Amino acid sequence: MSTSLLPQRIAFLGDYLPRLCGIATFTHDLSEAVASAAPDADCYVGAVNDRVEGYEYQQRVRFELLEKDLDSYRRAADFLNFNNADVLCVQHEFGIYGGPAGSHLLALLKEVRMPVVTTLHTILREPNTSQRKVMEELVRRSDRLVVMAHKGAEILRETYGVPDAKVDIIPHGIPDMPFVDSSFYKGQFGVEGRKVLLTFGLLGPGKGIEHVIEALPEIVRQHPNVVYLILGATHPQLVAREGERYRLSLERLAEERGVKEHVIFYNRFVSQEDLKEFIGATDIYLTPYLNEAQITSGTLAYVFGAGKAVVSTPYWHAQELLADGRGVLVPFRDPTAITAGVCGLLDDPPRKEKIRHDAYAMGREMIWPAVAQRYLESFQHARSDRKASPRAAFAGWTLASRPYDLPPLRLDHIVRMSDGTGIFQHAIFNVPNFHEGYCTDDNARAFILCNLLDELGGQPPAENLGKLATSYLAFLAAALDYTSGRFRNFMSHERRWLEEAGSEDSHARALWAAGTGAGRSRNDGHRRLAAQLFERGLAVVASFSSPRAWAFTLLGIHEYLRQSASNTAVNEARVVLTEKLVTLWKSCATEHWPWFEPSATYDNARLCQALIFSGQWMPHPEAFEIGLKSLRWLASIQKTQSGHFRPIGSNGFYQRDGARADFDQQPVEAQAMVSACLEAFRATQDPAWLREAKRAFEWFLGRNDLGLPLYDSSTGGCGDGLHHDRVNENQGAESTLAFQLSLAEMNCAEHLITDPLRPAV
Repeated sequence: MSTSLLPQRIAFLGDYLPRLCGIATFTHDLSEAVASAAPDADCYVGAVNDRVEGYEYQQRVRFELLEKDLDSYRRAADFLNFNNADVLCVQHEFGIYGGPAGSHLLALLKEVRMPVVTTLHTILREPNTSQRKVMEELVRRSDRLVVMAHKGAEILRETYGVPDAKVDIIPHGIPDMPFVDSSFYKGQFGVEGRKVLLTFGLLGPGKGIEHVIEALPEIVRQHPNVVYLILGATHPQLVAREGERYRLSLERLAEERGVKEHVIFYNRFVSQEDLKEFIGATDIYLTPYLNEAQITSGTLAYVFGAGKAVVSTPYWHAQELLADGRGVLVPFRDPTAITAGVCGLLDDPPRKEKIRHDAYAMGREMIWPAVAQRYLESFQHARSDRKASPRAAFAGWTLASRPYDLPPLRLDHIVRMSDGTGIFQHAIFNVPNFHEGYCTDDNARAFILCNLLDELGGQPPAENLGKLATSYLAFLAAALDYTSGRFRNFMSHERRWLEEAGSEDSHARALWAAGTGAGRSRNDGHRRLAAQLFERGLAVVASFSSPRAWAFTLLGIHEYLRQSASNTAVNEARVVLTEKLVTLWKSCATEHWPWFEPSATYDNARLCQALIFSGQWMPHPEAFEIGLKSLRWLASIQKTQSGHFRPIGSNGFYQRDGARADFDQQPVEAQAMVSACLEAFRATQDPAWLREAKRAFEWFLGRNDLGLPLYDSSTGGCGDGLHHDRVNENQGAESTLAFQLSLAEMNCAEHLITDPLRPAV
């Protein structure tokens, strides 16, 4: 390939040392190796931070972005563009970027103008919906994809339709270590004369270390001089979530099995130089991982390339690396097989030595200098491809194609309206109105908002968001009458329920919120309680007569099924409620009135959205088409000649064959249209729906009949409605939540906007 295509400015993006994770180590090692292999190139790194204060980085790091701050991804793209990077090498793992399934990364990739080479550290054969959408967009926006095993290329081809010509198979890089006898290093660790078994890496339940400890009593019986060294700190995210519970459980297990004298825990993240010495002292390396779908293991690559005998469970990377007798594969979760594998090697030194020599020979292709050369070839290939099919550099910067400039998140008024009980219903201007108390409707909306914001990340801090979510969920739990299965709605400021059962609509909104918590929450307690509330309150909906209650429940069902797709009762309820809406449509809709009822009243777009969801995922093609057709009509009657959004007014609504009410326009109508149109876009990929969503969202910001904003950027609140002559200046919970939910959904959807300048794969 022509040397003219050698990049002179190479940018790397990923976690970076001193952050403690495998991707950080990989990004560091790769960037250093490429810098050494191309000494005339300017190699620099963009580091992804998982905390606001960042880290003390080396000079190689030129820019930083905050994992959960969407705007920082756009700023990073601007930095890369203005610094004229020749190629961007992205390290991809779903969990290191913000947004659902790491979707914030797409905001950066949409904006950068240089070729992109993406290294895939995880490739899922059975992704969930969010993961598939992100992966497909990531594939589309990358010029080259790097995988570390042939299995990765196979999955890309079979699951995502990626042509082999776009994929480079480059092994995980390893340091160049000498081939030495393990006894050379044992003295400094005080294990002279002992056989050392090693597992290293960030500690977590997926490592399967408990199965090795279960195997140790029999291994020690046959080889009393064995010691098992477990090297590595507990994963920081696991520590934050549950402390050292997993490590302590392993220590207790070793004591219970009588092998505590044969197990050493070294609870720290070691430097590469220290790691070389630990590996050097190893006789057999163990990777008893529990998940077959692990396409890459840096620890396995390190030890294998150093010429060590390996006993491993057959996850994908191990299957490939240890094939043809280059190691020992044992079944998952099988201590007896681990015993046989370890003792078989210890009992047969010539076999162990042959395995070592074969592994070391193959490992010469994996040392970082060799890997760096392969990456440079991939970078050249990406630049060649881009020259053959260039991106339109200037056309992409027009206002029409730049990301829509959304207001920053501001939750001051939500916090002001909330106390330990929940969120107040109403406000007098921007002051909570205690006299009106609380309601389930608004606490349900607020709980949904907290779950969406937690997925998006950014502000407010997670602990503040968690506190708000806890209050709102606790309100919903108190609202449910477990005897009747009905949610109450209204509560006084003195915390007295004002009715035995709320309306059908409020009950269904509570189910929608509970389903969202069950399907989305990352808080285990929240998720389990929300699922319980959803399951307890679902059965009574079959007797409801409100179409909006059916629709809200269907939205909750969709959320619940994110995590419990096989629940028979919930799936059956979806079928029943979907048929109710379809039957209602057929009984009322005409060519000139394609609607579910003789009048269009409130939260209208939710009926359409529910059928789009159910129609797509059941699947039910007829329901899906009804959802789109009714939403198309609704959009047409809520659009003025000048092109702005005009929701059906609540002062009379819109009766068939009658005049429609233009005022009082309610924020919930705009929010319902935003949600439904975004879902229509996700389902159809028709950009017209994005334009409709944007039109409805801009109603909040002043693109409306009066040209006045309802959203108050100084407080984060939203006016209660648009009258014929003024904005209702009271900033109640329903209205404020309608805006904040719309903003969250617009942020969630922004990265899904198709870039017409970039051809599909």
